[in-house]
Amino acid sequence: MDEKTFKERTKRLGISVIGLVAKLPRSVAAETIGRQIVRSSTSVGANYRAVCRAKSTADMINKLKVVEEEADETAYWLEVLTESKILDQTQVATLAKETDEIIAMTVASIKTLRGRKS
Repeated sequence: MDEKTFKERTKRLGISVIGLVAKLPRSVAAETIGRQIVRSSTSVGANYRAVCRAKSTADMINKLKVVEEEADETAYWLEVLTESKILDQTQVATLAKETDEIIAMTVASIKTLRGRKS
């Protein structure tokens, strides 16, 4: 996948999560999780932009690891939303799938870059 498309996908993930959080019920738990997932999901796209400005292969790998961590955290919060019954699985299925795909592509990119570095 090209850089421009991946930038758009990671940005759309954050925007979609913001839309999901806006629909959460008003409760302390939902609001706490909502803040966390908005932070992690929007960080995916912001950190991928940093990847695109990396100064070396090592720098790019390090920045991609941050993207991976934030995407994995987003996946975690989506799981918490469903397992705590705040949302139904059908309400987060598309976002969970997109998050998993972003994680997989990020991990594949890291492996590719490590192979080039060796």
